[in-house]
Amino acid sequence: MKIAKHIYWTLVFLIAFQLACYSQSLPVGTPAIEDYYRRAQLTGQADTNVSFTIRPLFPGSITKGADPFYPDSTEAKFNLLNTERYFQNASGTIKGSLLPITSQYQFNTHHPYGWNDGAMIPAKGLQNVISAGIFAQYGPLTIQFKPEVVLAQNSDFESFNANHYDVIFARYYDIYNNIDLPVRFGVNNYVRLNWGQSSIRLNHKGISFGLSTENLWWGPGMRNSLLMSNTAPGFAHLTLNTLRPVKTPIGTFEAQLIAGRLENSGFAPLTPDHYFFGTNLNVPKPNDWRYLSGLIVTWQPKWIKGLFLGFDKSAIMYGKDINGIKDYLPVFTQFKKVNSPTAQINKKDQMGSMFMRWLWTEEHAEIYFQYGQYNFEGTLTQALLSPNDSRAYIFGLRKLLPFNKSRNESILIGIEAAQFQVNSLDLLAQGKQWYVGKWVRQGYTNMGEALGAGIGPGANLQTVNVSWVKGLKRLGIELERYVHNNDFYYYAYIDSGDPRRHWVDLSLAAHGEWNYKNLIFNARLQAIRSLNYQWYLRQNPGDDYWVNGKDVTNVQIQAGVTYRF
Repeated sequence: MKIAKHIYWTLVFLIAFQLACYSQSLPVGTPAIEDYYRRAQLTGQADTNVSFTIRPLFPGSITKGADPFYPDSTEAKFNLLNTERYFQNASGTIKGSLLPITSQYQFNTHHPYGWNDGAMIPAKGLQNVISAGIFAQYGPLTIQFKPEVVLAQNSDFESFNANHYDVIFARYYDIYNNIDLPVRFGVNNYVRLNWGQSSIRLNHKGISFGLSTENLWWGPGMRNSLLMSNTAPGFAHLTLNTLRPVKTPIGTFEAQLIAGRLENSGFAPLTPDHYFFGTNLNVPKPNDWRYLSGLIVTWQPKWIKGLFLGFDKSAIMYGKDINGIKDYLPVFTQFKKVNSPTAQINKKDQMGSMFMRWLWTEEHAEIYFQYGQYNFEGTLTQALLSPNDSRAYIFGLRKLLPFNKSRNESILIGIEAAQFQVNSLDLLAQGKQWYVGKWVRQGYTNMGEALGAGIGPGANLQTVNVSWVKGLKRLGIELERYVHNNDFYYYAYIDSGDPRRHWVDLSLAAHGEWNYKNLIFNARLQAIRSLNYQWYLRQNPGDDYWVNGKDVTNVQIQAGVTYRF
């Protein structure tokens, strides 16, 4: 009996190992598990050849032989629902597994807040995302089916203050008529079923080709990424990517090439619209679909341990403007400046970045940096001579400090700063703001949210995080300073010379992740004090020059549970 039981669990392990070695992915933002793998790299417990700059991850390449959803080998396994996670047909040609069931909740008390939340929308009130699925493999073919259901209360709230002058409204629409970032997603409850983190792939050795709707994350950042993050819902895309680092004589490489379709939100910048001299300031955006192509390559030089260097690039254009096969892969073409009226207009918006991540396992630390330019129309030489034109950057570092080695406890310290505000009024006058469209009026968005950094155009963010960690468990606090769209501030108010209207959020959050048997719980409680909310300043005749603005307090509560089979 014991021998039979031993054989049974050996077969289960082998099946699990085979599945992990193929393309079962770990969705971007998976609570506790994803960051566990990254922390394990700091101590050298996970494969340090994986860059963490191209996600979703394929866990089989990080900790070979480990169960992707039970990465901590010291964690005991349970079966609370008494179900079989792995399955196969009688001949063993078809194998598969049940994917975790997740339910995530979010509640904002005063106004929408937050990013990196995938299928969720910016909304006041309660919302919930539920997801479950299966993974199946037949030879080189793999299918991952993991749809998501979104339910949002989407309550009414005070948005752009009605007491702003009409000219300020006009300048607001000058920007937000060229980017699909609605303040509110309609006036009713929001319900949507997405394909979620689903894919169908053909895999050969370390290379995969397929169709996916998964969220992508490109770059080394933790809170923000210049080109791809999980703020917006995932979009349908063809993908050709590595499943694990590819070894060469000069080091290892990881890469991904995508071609996708972006969707519009269908909502106006403000609800209701605003009229100026009887004219609706909202200029409806074209309803045409948008094509996106993108490429990312990461290189780990064999001569410098732990160093990852890379670049990524993406371009978007309306489907109606695609002209010939070269437009299907515009990431391989140079953006050429239009110098004469007779020149062919390049009707696509594009951006690119360079990044690095340096992992120091002996110090249990990492440092990372990403620098990018948006719709830069010059040559490489001009870019080197004028690196501040249309630029944005992200910088961060993390370090694990041993706290109680006998109990495998540590203190994790993380710092990150992101800067998207342009540094020239001339660039503002030309409309050169990150994510705001020059040729594509929805800008760099999908379904009404930014594809890149969730803080949005013209914004800046500074974050400090301190946590206690042990295995999958984590408890911590986080301080943030979030400056909303300073590009709009300077565009709208610079004529008045008024330096007091910056909209700045100061926040303090307590967060935690805790595993218990099959379950992983996660929670976050964040208090946000918004200074000069929506850039509005209270000013009465006779008041002193420095007065309090429209200051409000918002509390955000996030909670979720994941059941692992």
